[in-house]
Amino acid sequence: MARRCTFGIEEEYLLVDLATGRVMAAPSSAVVRCCRDVLGPWFAEEMFRSQVEVASPVFDTLYQACGFFTEQRQRLSQALAGEGAGLYGAGSHPSAQWLRQHPREAPHYRQLFDDYRLVARRSLLNGLHVHVGVPQGVDRMQVINRVLYWLPLLLTLSTSSAYWGGQDTGYMSYRRVVCGEWPHMGLPEPLPDWRAYERYRALLQRTGSLAKDGDFWWAIRPSRRFPTVELRICDGCPRLDDALAIAALFRHLVEHALGRDGAVASHEMRWITHENYWRALRQGRLGTFIGVHDQQPVNAEGWLAQLQAQCPADTVDADRAFMHARRILRDGTSADHQRATYALARDQGLDDRQALRNVVKQVMEHQLSVPGTG
Repeated sequence: MARRCTFGIEEEYLLVDLATGRVMAAPSSAVVRCCRDVLGPWFAEEMFRSQVEVASPVFDTLYQACGFFTEQRQRLSQALAGEGAGLYGAGSHPSAQWLRQHPREAPHYRQLFDDYRLVARRSLLNGLHVHVGVPQGVDRMQVINRVLYWLPLLLTLSTSSAYWGGQDTGYMSYRRVVCGEWPHMGLPEPLPDWRAYERYRALLQRTGSLAKDGDFWWAIRPSRRFPTVELRICDGCPRLDDALAIAALFRHLVEHALGRDGAVASHEMRWITHENYWRALRQGRLGTFIGVHDQQPVNAEGWLAQLQAQCPADTVDADRAFMHARRILRDGTSADHQRATYALARDQGLDDRQALRNVVKQVMEHQLSVPGTG
């Protein structure tokens, strides 16, 4: 039986005006205070004044995570409504005017904006991050290498950023396109073990490419603050059911990786992973991918079946996660639902601005749907 691991989840949200659906470039002190008061120790700042993060405690079970995030989403949404504000948790806002957004004043964020300029200004995005704890002495880079191939599948399940700047981008995850403009934010470097990771980090610091306390923002990384492997590839998920399924699948992957030997993936497997990554962010669940064993074309449902065959569910949480993942691939991700909402609004005679406003409303409604109710 695979080793059981603890896990934690981080969700990012934009603060929006309930009357207009627009991102609040400069939220009032009352709105910010509301977030801090409701979330308490689970509140975290983000790059923009219009963005907040909910950082969970450590969980042992999906049931605990479900209870925590159901409560926090509902409590925070209700409290913010009293200030005329709301939460928007999809990967991108369909019509946000990102040039009007104000950076957070903290020195760390000011430095990011000074260093990366327009790339940082454009990064008005929401992600889903999942930390999975690993035992002391485990080489976290080897764990990352063993699960890397499956990351584009997890992105496929999370896609929620089809719209950007008032336009349909043609991508299911435009958020990951924007992420590609940053250094050290794509797939991790092919480092076979922790010693190689430390040499790589030391090289960048020695040459002025990375600050002493600087971070890599890879799609999956070893956390510097916690003894975890952190998943960062996924878009924010409006439906809590979707976020929980992805978190459970990632935890399941890590647990199985702990019992296996393995070094860096072959050149061919990295090529395949990069190609599947591109297809996932472009086409999402409707894409055709390269399978793990025979390197033959496979659709998203077949790809998920390959994962389940390689890492069979051995817990209730994993079994439920596979079940819900199949449902996502059948019924659509948030990006699919957003496009359907937009198309319906246009068919009903609404103009482009009104149709995008309907997309915002739909995302915010999905955020408050009760897990397990459809």
